[in-house]
Amino acid sequence: MSLSREQANYVASVFEDYFGNFNRIDEYMREQKLNSLKDWPVALPGCGPEEDLFSDFSMHPQDMEFEIVDLEAQRWQQYLDIISSHNNLSSPGRNVRLAVLEKKTQKWVGFIRIGSPTIMMKPRNQLLDCVITNEAATTKSFNNASAMGFVIVPAQPFGFNYLGGKLLAAICCSHEVREILNKKYKMNMCLFETTSLYGSSKAISQYDGMKPYLRFKGVTESDFLPMMHGKPYEDLKDYVEGIVGEFVPADASSRKLKISNTIIAMTKAALKPHKEDYDKFMATINKAKSLTEQKRYYVSNYGIGNYKDIVLGKTDKIVPDENFDKHYLTNITDWWKKKATSRFETLQQEGRIRTEMEVWTSGKELDIIR
Repeated sequence: MSLSREQANYVASVFEDYFGNFNRIDEYMREQKLNSLKDWPVALPGCGPEEDLFSDFSMHPQDMEFEIVDLEAQRWQQYLDIISSHNNLSSPGRNVRLAVLEKKTQKWVGFIRIGSPTIMMKPRNQLLDCVITNEAATTKSFNNASAMGFVIVPAQPFGFNYLGGKLLAAICCSHEVREILNKKYKMNMCLFETTSLYGSSKAISQYDGMKPYLRFKGVTESDFLPMMHGKPYEDLKDYVEGIVGEFVPADASSRKLKISNTIIAMTKAALKPHKEDYDKFMATINKAKSLTEQKRYYVSNYGIGNYKDIVLGKTDKIVPDENFDKHYLTNITDWWKKKATSRFETLQQEGRIRTEMEVWTSGKELDIIR
């Protein structure tokens, strides 16, 4: 299974043409987002999914109450597609898709997806004083006690007006969400983790200032290649399969990632004897990697004092600490209301309350980094 020099140079040119269009991660993400919406169906006025999003921006946060809903996947994805600036692809393993409903208006304020944690994470290894790998003896207990927040996205401008991102992030750290995971996957959940969507392009995160719910524990490494998407990816896959046949089984997990990595490996192997061609291709790959960023890493232990021992398989008995009761939804809501009230009233006084819904199907340019 190999490519000729000519074929490999063609593949290299596809990578160069694709990633040469982007200088920063937000440019890459905007292109991916707009490409994903090309086939989005046009709804009749007043009938689109945006009608279900929170829109009463005269409502004071003290008057709000919330409910966590385990939403059906297709419906959840439909809402997320119109509000998120990121192309959100499900990861292998466990996945819980939640929506947060403001009960008085019966409108959605944001969406959450929690799934199986990634294995290699430098700041986590430092936190636990243990390297978690696929082969590690602690992997089973780690997977049974840990989960990662991959999507924590408020509807806008609810997020702007009321610190909606902090509300959703704190809800991820609630005992109610912990019990949803425990019940669905028979877990003993005690470690929630998430990362900021942006690192070097944005110095702060919606997760800052959230003690005792979330605490900053370092930054991740960023040596990975962004994925190629859309027609360029499909055309490239078809081109290589036309030469070598199907090289990743149709039922393989993470198939797209494996296809991309295999194409890169075949291209490198074919060009390695030709230094000028090889160096040019590697320069393209390294430029693409530079689009990725170190991300800020945050964790919650749900007020469980011995969470490290549970994660590492030393015990399965929970020992609450002084913050344990703060992680119930009622107390989280009260904590958020104080912060949201200050934010909302300040915006009111300054005349900066936003009232226009920010959805990607509106045809307007939205701020990727917000």
